Amino acid sequence: MGVPGWFARERADGDRFADLVDGTESPDDDEFAHELALVGGLRELGAGGAPDAETRQRIRDEIAGRLAESEAAPKRRGHAVANLAAAAVALVLALGGITLLLSKDALPGDPLYGIKRAGESASLGLTFDEQDKAKKHLEFAANRVGELDELTRQGAPTAAYFTGLADFETDLRAGVSQLTALVTDQGGQARLAELRSWARQQSDRLGLQIDYAPAEARDKFDSARVLLERVQARTTDLGSRLVCYTITTGSSDELGAVPAAGDCVRNPDSPDAVLPPVTSSPPSSAPSVTPTPTSVPPSSGVDTAAPTGPLAPPSGGTPPPVVATPGPTTRTLPTPTITTPPPPLVSIPPLIPGLPPIIIG
Repeated sequence: MGVPGWFARERADGDRFADLVDGTESPDDDEFAHELALVGGLRELGAGGAPDAETRQRIRDEIAGRLAESEAAPKRRGHAVANLAAAAVALVLALGGITLLLSKDALPGDPLYGIKRAGESASLGLTFDEQDKAKKHLEFAANRVGELDELTRQGAPTAAYFTGLADFETDLRAGVSQLTALVTDQGGQARLAELRSWARQQSDRLGLQIDYAPAEARDKFDSARVLLERVQARTTDLGSRLVCYTITTGSSDELGAVPAAGDCVRNPDSPDAVLPPVTSSPPSSAPSVTPTPTSVPPSSGVDTAAPTGPLAPPSGGTPPPVVATPGPTTRTLPTPTITTPPPPLVSIPPLIPGLPPIIIG
């Protein structure tokens, strides 16, 4: 029997079984037994094809393991990416540290000079005290002067001089501006004196380099020295106004606070004000002693030597009496005595009536 015939027969049996279930057709014994056998065979077929408990557990474990692997894969990839990023950062820092170390001796115009300046900027960013930051600016400016001297020895091009002098003036203005602001607020003649001396030294160093620098850069040298002369004048003017009530005009320029002009009304509360020394007068009970003159003015014509014998009487008169010259007088000032006042008397009323009061003192 071919497949279509078998399918038609099975379909017809299924239809009859459905009619039997619905009650639309009453089965006979042979047909009912056949249908029951068919249902039982289908049930056995379904039960025989189902996996047992051990197989189902194995399948379940395998599915769970694959799901866990699929979830762990992104985590492993995330850890790998993090490790690669950390390694890259460490490599960049290591290369940056080596590059910064190599740029320590770089001169203006060198390829590593920009990295050197970036390192100086980072150092300033990590300095939070204003006075220390001002000192760092002045230190960097002094380094530029030393670099210009080295450029002169190497016969560097003019552009390198321009770069070094421009950076020198930038650090100079920043350092002087911050330092004068601190001095204006907190006082400090010593700080201004140090700044004035430092500016004079840098001006002298630049003056020694002008004759050896390229002719095109000499104007920039002169400009830098003029700026240093202005710094010296600024420190002098501010120093003279630190004892006044009005120190600055309230405005600023490239060198910081501008000193005030005009009359100076002294402020005794200023930390830079010099107060007169305190002199103590002797006590009123001390006797006043008139000092004995030890010499006679030459114009009097009197011999100051002590006489050794009686004077010869002048002609026509009586001889004057012999007067002994007194010796030197030593004045001894009385030693002041410090008297401690007696303690006050403390009277306590009697604790028991009829007894005298208690007096302490």
